[in-house]
Amino acid sequence: MTKSILFAAVAAVSLSQGAPAFAQAAASFPTKSVTIIVPATPGGAIDLVARLTGDQMSKDWGKPVVIDNKAGATGTIGTQAVATAAPDGHMLALVASSHAINPVMFKKLPYDTVKSFEPVILTHVVPLVLVVNPKLPVSSVKELIAYGKANPGKLTFASSGNGGAPHMSGELFKSMAGIDMTHIPYKGSAAAHPDLMSGQTQVMFDTLAAVQPHLKTGALKGLAVTTAKRVPGVDLPTIAEAGLPGYETTTWGGVLAPAGTPKDVVAKLNAEFNKGLAQPDIKKKINDAGIDVAGGTPQQFADFLQAEMKKWAKVAKDANIQPE
Repeated sequence: MTKSILFAAVAAVSLSQGAPAFAQAAASFPTKSVTIIVPATPGGAIDLVARLTGDQMSKDWGKPVVIDNKAGATGTIGTQAVATAAPDGHMLALVASSHAINPVMFKKLPYDTVKSFEPVILTHVVPLVLVVNPKLPVSSVKELIAYGKANPGKLTFASSGNGGAPHMSGELFKSMAGIDMTHIPYKGSAAAHPDLMSGQTQVMFDTLAAVQPHLKTGALKGLAVTTAKRVPGVDLPTIAEAGLPGYETTTWGGVLAPAGTPKDVVAKLNAEFNKGLAQPDIKKKINDAGIDVAGGTPQQFADFLQAEMKKWAKVAKDANIQPE
């Protein structure tokens, strides 16, 4: 028997043995409780989506689905726990958009943002709103850009912290608009609002859910949404149509499994998350929180993640943001 025939025979045996093993892994999954790590404090978008979909999976599978909040270091602590977990699908991470931004914010991460994980699904996207202090003499995106150009260095924009989507959305706006705004980071969105409403800062990009109460009372003025399309129920244009063509950002959430998790298990997880997100009661609760349901295939999430990493790397370069 020649070497080529021998290798072919071995490969055939391996495939014949491997295929049932993968099928068996998916058929019997889960064999124990599933943990979804949320690398953030309770109460945010990724926490809400994890709990709603986790409850549904627990009912479907008859196995507990535990939500474990591991906040810290812009999500890297909780995410690392999944990167080093057994690749069997029983421990997952529901990460936020900071996962794609962290590579340009940190010189060294405790995992590879792409190679350490198997993408499962993009669960949701969260529109951001460009808001300003009402005393700022602008009522549109074009007027804000004109004001920024006429008053270089006078504008400040608040954010929920370094490296998050609200911070980087502001940096992208600065770059595309050609204006100078000083970034003022806070420890969370709510901590930033008092200074924004008092006028100590003038501009902020924040989630719709976070700013909506202040928009209703007039404590803040909304200029536009950051998404490519208008947000239903929100009487605001997109930034792209209001004066900055091509501008688009969101914060988002997606599920990752450890690298090496069998493809059939990933496919089963993907199907289960898609099923949960499509449940009318779950979808309504997510939408009521100002969050849009996503869904899709593992490959679509992988492609989306690559595009996000590329976009934020360019923003960081243009803003001269140096990794820590």
